[in-house]
Amino acid sequence: MLTRRAFVNASSMSAVAVAAVSGRGQAASIPEAATMKEAGTQKPLVPHTGPDYNPIVTLNGWTAPWRMQGDWKEFHLVAEPVVREIAPGMKAYLWGYNGQSPGPTIEAVEGDKVRIFVTNRLPEHTTIHWHGQRLPNGMDGVTGLTQPPIKPGQTFVYEFQLRRSGTFMYHPHADETLQMAMGMMGLFIVHPRDPKERRVDRDFAFLLNAYDIEAGTYLPKVNTMLEFNLWTWNSRAYPGIDPFIVGKGDKVRMRVGNLTMTNHPIHIHGHEFHVTGTDGGYVPEGSAWPEVTVDIAVGQMRAFEFMADEPGDWAVHCHKSHHTMNAMGHSVKTYIGANLGNLQTKIAKVAKGYTAMGDKGMAEMGSMEMPMPDNTLPMMTGFAQFGAVEMGGMFSVMKVREGLSAGDYKDPGWYKNPPGTVAYAFNGTLPEAVRAAGSPDATHTKADVRVVKPGSMPAKPGMQHD
Repeated sequence: MLTRRAFVNASSMSAVAVAAVSGRGQAASIPEAATMKEAGTQKPLVPHTGPDYNPIVTLNGWTAPWRMQGDWKEFHLVAEPVVREIAPGMKAYLWGYNGQSPGPTIEAVEGDKVRIFVTNRLPEHTTIHWHGQRLPNGMDGVTGLTQPPIKPGQTFVYEFQLRRSGTFMYHPHADETLQMAMGMMGLFIVHPRDPKERRVDRDFAFLLNAYDIEAGTYLPKVNTMLEFNLWTWNSRAYPGIDPFIVGKGDKVRMRVGNLTMTNHPIHIHGHEFHVTGTDGGYVPEGSAWPEVTVDIAVGQMRAFEFMADEPGDWAVHCHKSHHTMNAMGHSVKTYIGANLGNLQTKIAKVAKGYTAMGDKGMAEMGSMEMPMPDNTLPMMTGFAQFGAVEMGGMFSVMKVREGLSAGDYKDPGWYKNPPGTVAYAFNGTLPEAVRAAGSPDATHTKADVRVVKPGSMPAKPGMQHD
């Protein structure tokens, strides 16, 4: 079995060569490359030089620091093997940048001149393409077409001026199917020059990516085209995806980029929003359109904004149901309505502790803790204040709370619902508070309600009730 040490050390390089693309780059020393091992969402990096802007909060990620060298803003990315925790209980051996997959978010301002050093510590060559940016052709990062490859051990320099604001990405254009399948990607956010333009109170960003990692293993199967079993945001799966922490009354923006192999309809509960940005730039004010779900195709970016005026714990997720599950077994048969009693008795004789499931549905998998192979996530998991959430994959929670300060992103815990605002089991009568409020249903009594007992409904074709 491939060990973590063997994986990380497989591409350890000694000499670092600098392939400068200009005299300025050749004269400049290479800035130190920051690295990150923590899997949680890091505090936004407040700008210390240059124009003001409201910094990004990268979901389960961080922003790369920079230094000023004259009028150039310099960053240093290191392409390297990384170990990424997908969620507590599971890690993956990926490729990324600066210790993580995805790599750190690059933040700058429209008009900035950026110089980005890229060091290759992979066992093969690579490049970086600055997805969506307008720049000189030789800086576009396509192996063989616009530049020679960055060989193992080399450092290349990319230099260009940021010509428009918006939400962009970076990823390789070298052995792309393997390198992107291994997790090589990152966000590139360009803020408007005027800090008042398009200003929001909280600005979140994340990338959609996916992996096919068999139970008990660590490496993605890079040739998988569609049948992935781990659908992730920033290489994290629920319950490993952090919540969005939002103050009531905040204007919120969420920026989402899709680097998976299929589209994703991203849905928010409790709020409607306006789509205000694409990978082509901001949507002109007055032309943004209202949604509660926005479909994001492969290679696209979408930004949407809303006022967080409904307190509570609101789900945010991909609306493809299989994308909110972990380690989905595509060959698992459907047993709804089947009598598994005899099967369970027979199998338990040779497999102690075996429990047959699925004859009444799959929900019980979310609340039962069953033995699994090492380094594997349950298909449905996560617990909240009312029990099992029965989710996985591309799922998170937006926690809207009263009285949060501008820089407060600490998890406030579960929402305390006001009395009388939680759905309840009907026992034949309505609470006095509802009756007194004049609810249209207040005249209903137990005698008016037809009680349907379990098993009393006629069986549908193809279903066997025992």
